[in-house]
Amino acid sequence: MLKIKKLSVHYGPLAALQEISLEIKRGETVALLGPNGAGKTTLLLTISGILKTTEGRIIFQEQDITNLSPHQIVSRGIGHVPQGRHVFPTLSVIDNLMMGAYINRKAKGEIKEDLEWIYQLLPILKERTHQRAGTLSGGEQQMLAIGRAMMGRPKLLLLDEPSSGLAPRFIDEVFAKFKEMNRRGLTLLIVEQEIILSLAISQRGYLLRNGRLIKEGPASALMESKDLKVFCFPFSSSPLGDCVTINEKLLPLKHGTGGRVTKL
Repeated sequence: MLKIKKLSVHYGPLAALQEISLEIKRGETVALLGPNGAGKTTLLLTISGILKTTEGRIIFQEQDITNLSPHQIVSRGIGHVPQGRHVFPTLSVIDNLMMGAYINRKAKGEIKEDLEWIYQLLPILKERTHQRAGTLSGGEQQMLAIGRAMMGRPKLLLLDEPSSGLAPRFIDEVFAKFKEMNRRGLTLLIVEQEIILSLAISQRGYLLRNGRLIKEGPASALMESKDLKVFCFPFSSSPLGDCVTINEKLLPLKHGTGGRVTKL
């Protein structure tokens, strides 16, 4: 479905991505992992047409979409839920959702069907239909951002740090929705610091570091890989950072959780 071939992106003279090549097949959930500054968000922004490439190609459904404008990318079937949600705070939930349906605005019957489907998938949005988006909780705003992207009828959905700023109960709920969306046929590319949760719902994953792809493989294999130590806290006296091993799998401890380990 999506093929990226030797993609390089620069911010001025600085290389943000260097010869990245990856592939996402139809119906997959793929995790894109890496420490802060690895280039994960840059890659999503480049796929979406917000940033331009220096070198390389982006192929989506056998068509070259390299450096197309964002609205052209959306019209071809790629949705993007950015980090930080970015809902329209003064608009109601329903108005935010309708903004996502802009490219299909002439197909009123299809929009109604899409809205009903979104309300089935994310019922909290139906309960909050006429509420201003800015008054929603963080988890509800995240679901609204997802619903808005889904109203554009994407074939591939890019998700950038969907758990950022959410309470633990909302994180579990949001990831359960991703699993359900994939079960219904949507292809997902997830950038996420919650590496255990993201790998648990993914078929495959890629590790980025310093703008380069350093490892790829099945999610189960990455879960057991010691390369995951790049996500642990580097200033620990332990050679593996603040990590523990459960069932021979390397898991990072989170600061501020009292030693609680993210569950698989």
